[in-house]
Parts: sequence; C-alpha cells; structure tokens
Amino acid sequence: MIVLNDERLQMKGTTKDNSQVILRPAEEKDAFDIIKNVQDIVQEGRYIQKEKVRTVEEEKRFIQQMTAEDHMYTAVEINGEVVGIARLVRGELKMKRHTAIFRTWLSKSAQGKGLGNILMRYTLEWGKKHHLHKICLTVFSSNQIAKKLYDKYGFVVEGIQREQVYIDGEFEDEIFMAYFFN
Repeated sequence: MIVLNDERLQMKGTTKDNSQVILRPAEEKDAFDIIKNVQDIVQEGRYIQKEKVRTVEEEKRFIQQMTAEDHMYTAVEINGEVVGIARLVRGELKMKRHTAIFRTWLSKSAQGKGLGNILMRYTLEWGKKHHLHKICLTVFSSNQIAKKLYDKYGFVVEGIQREQVYIDGEFEDEIFMAYFFN
C-alpha cells in the first residue's frame, strides 16, 4: 500500500516472515540505526561501495543535505528500527536533473525477507512523483540476487566495466543498469 502524506511518500508492507515494514523519508533520529546497521556490510565490503562508516553527526548532516536538495533518502523500518536504506541522488546539473543514481543496502537481519520488491516499488513511485526520466545504478556481476531484482522491475543493462573491482582476491565486473520511465 502506498500512502502520500503532505508530500512525504510512505509505504507499508509485510515481509515474508510477516514482519511489518515501513518505508519513509529518513530523519535525523534514524542516524544511529543507520550507522549501526551498515557497519557489518561495510566491513564485509562485498556489495557496498563504501569503505568507512559515517559518524552519527555526519549521518545527520547527510540526511539534512539529502532532504534539502530534494533527493530520496528512504529509511526501511521494521519493528521501529531502521534496518536499511535506499537513495536516489538526482543529477546536480540542470541538464541532468531528470536522472538519479540509485543506492541501497539492507542489514543481514533484513535480507531474504522480500524487502527488495517493496524497495523497488517505493523507489519507482518516488521517481515518478518527482518527474524523473531515468534511474541509473551499478551492480557487481556476482550479485545475482540484486541483478535479477533489477531485471524484474525493467532495468536494462547499459554497459559493463570488465574487472572494475577487486574483492577477496578476484576481479569482478561492474554492470551499469538503467530504468526509463517513458
């Protein structure tokens, strides 16, 4: 179910294990949960393009900046705790404002519950509401779960950078994908 409240897009749903999930704009009060839950993913370093976790104060400022610049910064909340995020960062230049780059992560405890589908519906609804023409993302070639999700929602491959990343002693391709609203 999608609920619009005073220009704030909010989505409620149920996970595969019947937990109630709320997707909503991130707020400064979410900074601690975001930092706490991204830490393990950053340390693993497998599917996130981030090497250092922000401090709580840095995260609060980042949330403020994302909101002020009309980007999507979505909190994924289960049982009152933010267990993941999704972002659409719009093009900075006027000529690219119709595009956005998508980034997301879910804590280990939130993975495998069907949240990817809820995140995609929310993200596409936000993009439509904000008159985007194109959403871009990258995914590593070994992340087949994410690749299948993006395929399912209509993202197309725009290119592949061969051996772009070096993880766990191996080179891996980075796949560039895009979703077009028209």
